[in-house]
Amino acid sequence: MLTFEQKQQIIETFPELTRKEVSMKRLNYHYEDSLYDKTVVVQHLHPNGNGFVYVEGIPSYEPDDRGLVNIREATEEELKAIIRDAIRALSTKEEEEDPLEEVWVNGQGQKLTLLEEEGFFNVYHGYNLEESFGDYREAADYLKEENFTISGGESE
Repeated sequence: MLTFEQKQQIIETFPELTRKEVSMKRLNYHYEDSLYDKTVVVQHLHPNGNGFVYVEGIPSYEPDDRGLVNIREATEEELKAIIRDAIRALSTKEEEEDPLEEVWVNGQGQKLTLLEEEGFFNVYHGYNLEESFGDYREAADYLKEENFTISGGESE
């Protein structure tokens, strides 16, 4: 097991991290350029060698309910990799998919627009909300029952 001092030396090889002392002689290391509200990468590095790294949402790690993984038994290579992964995760924005927008038309040429908005699938006639559904399948079934089909088979 790496000592507190060894872990501290390894962590401080990452110039993008800022050290902040907390209670009981523990240290936190922050990534101030985080694209998220969360800036703590290393939390509560303790003189007994215990500490945590924030890895919420990073594949291949099993964090606790706070999004942290314990580094007490981490080797030098493991510690460097965990910190690199944590910094990368805090510096990369997830690409958001464009929300769904489809125009549906009936036999009389009437158009309805199906928009995905904040987790709902809303059907509009012009600017007026016609119906709202919890999932795409419900919305599409409704439109089909009303004899609408997707305009041109593609989103507009």
